[in-house]
Amino acid sequence: MAIGTQLAWDDTVLPFQLDASGIRGRVARLDGVLDQVLKQHAYPPAIEALVAETALLTALIGQTIKLRWKLSLQIRGNGPARLIATDYYGPQADGEPARIRAYASFDADRLAADTKDPFSQIGQGYFAVMLDQGEGMQPYQGFTPIAGGSLSACAETYFAQSEQLPTRFSLAYGRSTEPGRPEHWRAGGIMLQHMPQHGGVAAEGGSGDGGLLTHADILSGAASDDWNRVNLLLDTVEEIEMIGPSVAPTELLVRLFHEDEPRVFEAQPVRFGCSCSEDKVRNTMSIYSQKDIATMTTPDGIVTADCQFCGAHYEMDPATLGFEAKNG
Repeated sequence: MAIGTQLAWDDTVLPFQLDASGIRGRVARLDGVLDQVLKQHAYPPAIEALVAETALLTALIGQTIKLRWKLSLQIRGNGPARLIATDYYGPQADGEPARIRAYASFDADRLAADTKDPFSQIGQGYFAVMLDQGEGMQPYQGFTPIAGGSLSACAETYFAQSEQLPTRFSLAYGRSTEPGRPEHWRAGGIMLQHMPQHGGVAAEGGSGDGGLLTHADILSGAASDDWNRVNLLLDTVEEIEMIGPSVAPTELLVRLFHEDEPRVFEAQPVRFGCSCSEDKVRNTMSIYSQKDIATMTTPDGIVTADCQFCGAHYEMDPATLGFEAKNG
């Protein structure tokens, strides 16, 4: 393989099922996508790590949404890392890639220098999952508290609490220094989820922190045994196996779960993509009066706006903006 050649499994999410244990899952590889997400901003290392983890979770969770739907994750806290936001746009048509974007808002003055625990920079807050099914449909929102020591743990708690589905994430991400290539981001992850028809009835109070549900409150008997065994197998995975690039996702599944009869489905390609446009900026500004627009106008007589996700820069004539301009 030539240096710099994109691998067939780069920037994909591969769904699979373990037929012998009633467990489904996904393997994600984000390489060029994560590089494009992070190069839009000069984030400190702790914020880069939080954005990388959230983007990987978004790709793994978002793979199941339908065409043209949008899934978003938002992590809000009272710590230096105030907001991590991601969007996953379902393909516009069969065979097309999904799109993902992400950004963070943080207080640089409060951010701990060289912290080895980026999660600690979020503080207290919530982990939110939002689903937009399109025009005329009521958006869905689900929340769980920031807890468990990682964003992956927050996502696991969300599925246990909101959907009573035992879920496990194992993620790896970081800067890769492959020979002959400039330093770049690579990321990989595995998501496991017990299928609903095998789940038990959850107790009113969970055994997790603050009474939150865990898999032990949902599964029992053989289903619980299968879940515990498969999770022990997942514990043996090495970071380099998840990130690649030398191990294909299909090979990884056979290495880990060959006795559980893994069956793979069609992989979903993922690309970096933003939905911003000048028309959307103008529509956002339509709620303001001309007096408000005047306060946003630069000394050069223009109104500027920058997309927080992709960095796109827009310059507009203030006379064409605002409520009066739209209805004049």
